[in-house]
Amino acid sequence: MTGAGIRRGGTAVNTLDRIVAQEEALVFERFDESTAFAIGTAIRDAAIAEGHSIVCDIRLWDRPLFYMALPGTSADNPDWVRRKANVVRRFGKSTYRMVLERGAGEGNRAFAADSGLAPAEYVLAGGGFPVRIDGVGVVGAIIVSGAPEDVDHMLVVKGICGHLGIDPDSMALPRVQ
Repeated sequence: MTGAGIRRGGTAVNTLDRIVAQEEALVFERFDESTAFAIGTAIRDAAIAEGHSIVCDIRLWDRPLFYMALPGTSADNPDWVRRKANVVRRFGKSTYRMVLERGAGEGNRAFAADSGLAPAEYVLAGGGFPVRIDGVGVVGAIIVSGAPEDVDHMLVVKGICGHLGIDPDSMALPRVQ
């Protein structure tokens, strides 16, 4: 899936624009341990139902709030989670948005050498989403690793939508036909 316009029913829908709209809509009034547990549990349940082996990490910048790993994940997944969280913290955007904005393709997951962002600490890969509180800003991240990056991203979006009472279909990414 690319950031290019995708034609659906005569209308061009842009994946990047949809992700920006997700970030603008999926904002919390408050976020605490109970919120993290509810969203993390919803993400876990969705991953199991869809047959994905993932790790999910939910954190505020000062502490972790939720973590789980499903069978089939590896020791690499927590490292991907950490690096994705660093990207959300640095840029205040979802990592899939960063992939599309930076034009990262398969096999090209590092930031440009002149960015000063070490590949051991930052990665261009979807699955990290900002925890944004209305009137406050980005205070943490919800991160999934283990499935394809658009699936990682949408597992997070669906989990947040469920908590906020938003129809996840209204936030779906365009599908290539």
